[in-house]
Amino acid sequence: MLKSFKTEISPTLEQKAKINKTIGTCRYVYNFYLTHNKELYDKGEKFMSGKSFSVWLNNEYLPNNPDKLWIKEVSSKSVKKSIEDGCAAFTKFFKHQSGYPNYKKKDKSDVKMYFVKNNPKDCACERHRINIPTLGWVKLKEKGYIPTTKDGWKIKSGTVSKKAGRYYVSALVEIPDNKITKNSSEGIGIDLGLKDLAIISNGKTFKNINKSGKVKKLEKQLRREQRCLSRKYENLKKGESTQKNIQKQKLKVQKLYHRIDNIRTDYINKTIAEIVKTKPSYITIEDLNVKGMMKNRHLSKTVAAQKFYEFRAKLQVKCNENGIELRVVDRWYPSSKICHCCGCIKKDLRLSDRIYRCSCGYVEDRDLNAALNLKDAMTYEVA
Repeated sequence: MLKSFKTEISPTLEQKAKINKTIGTCRYVYNFYLTHNKELYDKGEKFMSGKSFSVWLNNEYLPNNPDKLWIKEVSSKSVKKSIEDGCAAFTKFFKHQSGYPNYKKKDKSDVKMYFVKNNPKDCACERHRINIPTLGWVKLKEKGYIPTTKDGWKIKSGTVSKKAGRYYVSALVEIPDNKITKNSSEGIGIDLGLKDLAIISNGKTFKNINKSGKVKKLEKQLRREQRCLSRKYENLKKGESTQKNIQKQKLKVQKLYHRIDNIRTDYINKTIAEIVKTKPSYITIEDLNVKGMMKNRHLSKTVAAQKFYEFRAKLQVKCNENGIELRVVDRWYPSSKICHCCGCIKKDLRLSDRIYRCSCGYVEDRDLNAALNLKDAMTYEVA
């Protein structure tokens, strides 16, 4: 079984320069691959796969263009991985699974430095440091988080990324498959919402972290820094500001975004851990139409802040690790409109009705009623 461990690292100035150079080269090669295939298409020639492009780049293009030989100064594995990512993006586009691949923008797109274990000495890890090919030993800020190679753990591959001035390593480690099978016979249903993050059928409610004072304070600070950045761009046109000041202000905005994002992610991780800790036999959730919800301009910001997709993805990983069946109910299942007591459907239920009242005398909180119905749902798919 493979598991990913991501943590912050503290590289030296020389290592930072290597990471930045590798990420920049990978971004350039990825964009070059997209441009080259577009040119081939315009000429009516055949599409070039990632493997064919890699051979053409090394054997034909670089020897004839000496000014581009700096591409070979970084890790070849990282460059090949960026080409493979471009090929995968085209494959999804051809299969109508996504749109046309976009170009990677500097300091905006998530480009990573890929590394893989080739030699026994590569990818070694100790309690306080990790050995990354082409970089050497790099200090870990969180000691003891990544399993050490001395204890028999094997690191297969990984990536080094940069975000808001910070550097992170993500290591793919081979771990024994120890699933927990002694779970309770009872399952639970989870109703995700905007007012509260998650309402569980056992009565437990996880509040919306975005309504907390800490997040609101950071969002207020973010708005202030964004206004300051906007003014600096206006002053640049007048000659009253410099690019250096803009870069400093952009980093302040990025750090605030990153901090808010970390708070939300940490809350989701703790919520899922607490849910899985009850050891249910199954968990039922609803297949939310997040893409459709994002089209509502009044709710899109709130929907994005709740991170429904990330919640479901991480819940599925935890369920697989603990031997819990994750059931997904169809998005058209009327979980909120069904009476949990008599089973009749209340078609005139409005979004403003927060208390569910049935003609049979059943009265319950709207979201808790939905969670109970999801728990007892008979039509579902196992994720």
